[in-house]
Amino acid sequence: MLVDTGANVTLVRTDLAQKLKGNFIYTAPNISLKTATGEKAEIHGKLDAAIECGSREFQHKIYVADITDPCILGLDFLQKFNFMVDLEKNEIRTGGEEIPLFSASAEDSKLCSVLDKEKTIIPARSECLIQGVPEASGKFRYAVTDFPSQVFQKGVLVAATLVDLKKEAIPVRVLNLDHKPKIIDKGAVIATCEPVVDIVARPQEFSESLRLPSILENLEGLNEEQRTAVKELLQEFQNLFSTSDSDVGRCNMTQHRINTGNHPPIKQYPRRLPLAKKEEAERLVKEMVDNGIIEESSGPWASPIVLVKKKDGSTRFCVDYRKLNEITIKDSYPLPRIDDTLDALNGSQWFSTLDLKSGYWQVEIQPEDKEKTAFTTGQGLWQFKVMPFGLCNAPATFERLMETVLRGLTS
Repeated sequence: MLVDTGANVTLVRTDLAQKLKGNFIYTAPNISLKTATGEKAEIHGKLDAAIECGSREFQHKIYVADITDPCILGLDFLQKFNFMVDLEKNEIRTGGEEIPLFSASAEDSKLCSVLDKEKTIIPARSECLIQGVPEASGKFRYAVTDFPSQVFQKGVLVAATLVDLKKEAIPVRVLNLDHKPKIIDKGAVIATCEPVVDIVARPQEFSESLRLPSILENLEGLNEEQRTAVKELLQEFQNLFSTSDSDVGRCNMTQHRINTGNHPPIKQYPRRLPLAKKEEAERLVKEMVDNGIIEESSGPWASPIVLVKKKDGSTRFCVDYRKLNEITIKDSYPLPRIDDTLDALNGSQWFSTLDLKSGYWQVEIQPEDKEKTAFTTGQGLWQFKVMPFGLCNAPATFERLMETVLRGLTS
């Protein structure tokens, strides 16, 4: 056990408390526990336990929490039973008995936290690798990652992984057992590191990370064999599915062109927005920058923005491209007729729907035409890296792409 004069209370690890036969009181005491790594640990209750120190036994109420060490003797225990800590002799004394201590120096300490390098969204029931940064990389070279209580309480498990703390970033394998995506904020403690005493080469096989869609649990129209086939198919091509709002793919089969001929650039001034709308616009701009949708522009073109309130109360970010569309040479590629599409379904027995994640944003803009998509909110000039909504030829470009991709699969 660890003697810690900096700990105000005495603690025992949750898994050990459950094995003891003491009086485990499941309460939620009004106490906030913060560990040496800066994590918040949940208090599960109190335990009336017998603690042996030397030849004596002490009855003491200790808190049960998710901690790394099996047991921590805190200041409350030391003061209650009149323990004296002698750092010079490395011992504690009580009732005339001397009990030796083994020092845990900073070099040997395993309290090295790993922080999330950037905000991460872990999909439901999925395993993935996220990049972590050691909080104090100079303590030791090689380490094994383990989960801290902060992440474990969120339903996320961390796999034990051998890492090199001299690296700028270290990989951390995490598993989300919940049915909902989990968000790990940037700078949050995602793991703790223990120093490696010895490294023994032992090959080990790891199964491929599999994403388990929860919708597969309730496919009432399929039998067990069909469910298994669907599950295996989706798992084989799981890399094609978006895992979060920020996970938007890119298609390299085409690029959208904005042909304005020799017309000079059009510059429009931003429209005035109320303060609340202005803050919302800045938030949406930052979100698109973070997701790689837009970038700063230094060109001569500029169109105003329009914020439209959707039925669900959220805001749709739109750019008024009407002036740009007036001078754009139109693409006459035909769009499909709805009645022809319905006729093509005649005789079909199985139906499925594939919905692209922000389909327009998966189509890139030709580099020389990016500046024509520029817009301003009054706080900077931005341009799209991908095809935005509102361009007159966007439907034609998208339809041409869809027919190219599905050629040979449609009748």
